[in-house]
Amino acid sequence: MFVGGLAGLSGSTASASTQPPLTMEGNVGPSLTDNFNPFVSTSAPQLLDVWSLIYEPLLQFDVAKPTTAPYDFLATGYTWGAGGTSITFTIRSGVKFSDGSSFGPADVAFTYNLLKQYPDINTGGLPISGATVSGNAVTISFTSPQYTNLQNIASVPIVPSAIWSTYTGDPAKVIVTNPVATGPYVLATNGYTAEGLTLSANPTYWGGPWNIGQPPAVQTIQVPDLTDNTTATNDLNANQLQWAGNSIIGVQKIYVNTDPTHHVWDAAENTVSFEPNLTKWPTNQLAVRQAISLAMNRNALSLQGEGGQEPAATNASGLTLPAFGADLTAASKKATLSGASNIKAAEAVLTKAGYKKDKAGYFALKGKQVSFTIIDPANYSDYALDGTLIAKSLKSAGIDATFDGTSDNAWYADLADGNFQAAVHWSSGGTVPYVTYDNWLDSTLATGANAKNAAGDLERLNNKTVDADLAKLAAAATPAQQAAALAPLEAFIIQDLPVIPILYGVGFDEYNTGQFTGFPTPANPYEGGQPTSPTDEVVVLHLTPVG
Repeated sequence: MFVGGLAGLSGSTASASTQPPLTMEGNVGPSLTDNFNPFVSTSAPQLLDVWSLIYEPLLQFDVAKPTTAPYDFLATGYTWGAGGTSITFTIRSGVKFSDGSSFGPADVAFTYNLLKQYPDINTGGLPISGATVSGNAVTISFTSPQYTNLQNIASVPIVPSAIWSTYTGDPAKVIVTNPVATGPYVLATNGYTAEGLTLSANPTYWGGPWNIGQPPAVQTIQVPDLTDNTTATNDLNANQLQWAGNSIIGVQKIYVNTDPTHHVWDAAENTVSFEPNLTKWPTNQLAVRQAISLAMNRNALSLQGEGGQEPAATNASGLTLPAFGADLTAASKKATLSGASNIKAAEAVLTKAGYKKDKAGYFALKGKQVSFTIIDPANYSDYALDGTLIAKSLKSAGIDATFDGTSDNAWYADLADGNFQAAVHWSSGGTVPYVTYDNWLDSTLATGANAKNAAGDLERLNNKTVDADLAKLAAAATPAQQAAALAPLEAFIIQDLPVIPILYGVGFDEYNTGQFTGFPTPANPYEGGQPTSPTDEVVVLHLTPVG
C-alpha cells in the first residue's frame, strides 16, 4: 500500500498484481477533475501531462536529440505536397481502439477537420484548410506553407470518429469519463480519484514502433497528484515513486547518492524565460523590459533557483544553446547576456527613457510607478525561488517588483486568459527553432478563439510583421531559406524583448531502476527523460520490469 503522495490510488486487474506498478510523476499540485478530453488543458491527463499514454499522435520526436528522424506511431511515413501547403501521411494498419473497434485514416481526417472547425481546440494554431482520405493515406491541407512545422502538425492526439461524431457543439465542452483511444493504456477500473490516476495496459494495443503486436511490458501505471516538489522528492527517496521530473536542489546528494538504483539525467530541451505581459503597464514598455533583463542575476537563478541543473542563458535570441548554436546569425552571436546583475546599466536605460525615481526610491514615468507582480506556483519550488530572486534584483534597480506564489490551477488559468503581469515559464522545446519561436510569438495562439485559452504567445504579442516572418520560416524548404527566414525573428527577440531569456531549461529526469529498466540515458538518448506528453509514451514503451 502506498502512503504520502501516492495514497488513494487503486490497482486494476488480477493479472497486474504480480508486477508492481510504475509510479510516475505527471505534474505537481493541480486539482483534478474527472474529464479525459484530450483537447482541454484542464482535463486530468493534460494537467498530469500523460495524455499520450491514452491518446496517440501520428509521429513522435526525440527532444533530446533533435536531428533524429521522427518515430512512426499512427503514421508510418509522410510526404510534403508542392509548396509545403499540404502533407500526406500514410496511416498505420492493424490498429484498434481500446474498445476493440478498428482505427483507420477516417479517424485521422476527422480529428484534423475537427481542429479546423473548432479553433479553440486547435491550441497549436495549425492553419488547416481541410483533411481528406485516399486509401490508407490522409492529406492535410493548409492555408500557408508549413515545412518547418512538422512537430506541431504530427503531435495532435487522434480520437475515434465513431464516438466524437456523436457529440454536438464545441468539442472543448465535452466531458469524457471513459476515454477510448489507441494508446498503450486505458483508465483502470476506479482509476480516477482526486489523488491521481491508475492506468492499465491496453490489451488490444498495437505495440508501438519497437514492439509491434504486443501490449506494453509495464502492466500498470500510477500517476499521483503530488502536492509539491518536496513531496515528490520524499516519495522518490522512499522508493514509492520510480520516475519524476522536477528540480531538486542538491539532487546528487539528496537522491542519487542514497541508492545505487537512483539516477538522474537532465537533457537540455528548451529555454526558460521571463514572460512580460505586453498588454499591461509597465511590462509593455521596452525600456522596462530592457532594464529587467539587465538587472536580473541569471547566475543566481541557475545556481540557487535551479541548483545548478539549468545553466544561465547566454544569448538574447532565446534559442536553446548549444543545440541551436548553428542557427544563430553573426549579429545574434554578439547579443550575449550577462550572468550577473548590471544594476547601473538597468538604471541608466530607465533614466535615458525619461523615468525618474519617486520618493519611495522606485522609477516612475509621468507619475506612474514601475510596479508589477511576478506569479508562479508556490509548490513549483524552483520557479517560486526564481521569481523571488528576480524581484529582489529588480528592487535593487529601482523597479517595484514582487513575487506572488499562486496555486497551480490559478497560475495556468491566469496565463491562459492573460490575467497576469509577469511570470517565469518554460518554452515549447522543439526539434527546430520554429517550434520555440512560433510558441512564443504567434499571435493566433492568444487571440480570437484562443484569447482566453492561450497555449502559446502568453505575453500577448500581436505583431503582423512577426506573424508574417513566422509564416516565411514555416514555408522555408531548404536550410538556406530557413536561415534567411530565421534572422529577422532572432533580431526581433534581441531588440524588442517580447520574452526575456533566463535559463536553458532541461528535461528534469529522476528515475529508479530497482523495478523497471530501459530509461533513456546520455549514452542512449532515444528520448528526453522528463515524464511529460508526448515523450512519456516513448519512454514507457522502452521499459521492462526487472526480473
